[in-house]
Amino acid sequence: MFKTMGWKMPYRSTATTRRNAELKRAAFLGAARSLVATQGFGGATVAVIAERCGASVGSVYSYFDNREQLLAEVFRSAATHELRIVRTAVADAPPDATDQLSVLIRTFAGRALRGRRMAWSLLFEPVTPAVEAERLVYRRSYTELGEQVIRTGIAQGRFADQAPALAASAVMGAISESLIGSLRPPETSRTALPDDAVIDGIRTFCFRALGTTRH
Repeated sequence: MFKTMGWKMPYRSTATTRRNAELKRAAFLGAARSLVATQGFGGATVAVIAERCGASVGSVYSYFDNREQLLAEVFRSAATHELRIVRTAVADAPPDATDQLSVLIRTFAGRALRGRRMAWSLLFEPVTPAVEAERLVYRRSYTELGEQVIRTGIAQGRFADQAPALAASAVMGAISESLIGSLRPPETSRTALPDDAVIDGIRTFCFRALGTTRH
């Protein structure tokens, strides 16, 4: 009846179509994240993402405005996951700030060294402005976490009296920059130091910089 009268039924998405759309979008993000973990952001092209999902390039763009938006979401997802793990580890550590800082360094650096390519992508790989904006948020979050630990350590008398925010920026910068030689692709360009020696060296430097020899 509606067809003969020239009427059109309004389209209403059903729970099933919405769920299918969510699954499709998640599949694109998952494929992109997998590519970043093995090839970096540069290797996560829309064409390859679509191919991995058995879809067309146009299909990808029906869920994301552009590649930059897609990769920014991938960065946010991966970085949030890593930050959550480090925060949980610090929260579960003993109340002594030296223990908390040690756990922060071991967890952050240890996970980076176990997932080198993803860590390089999150920390150092040249990226688009949208992804770089997410990276700044990521770095700020770690600095805030480090500031909490350092502030506690100063109050406990474990660290020398100093500006906690400035010290946290310096310490987090030292942690990440000290990993460059171990994370830089390809394999042949890496430092010869074993992973445990890298982590211990970072810990020793950070504790000395904060005015304590306990580590």
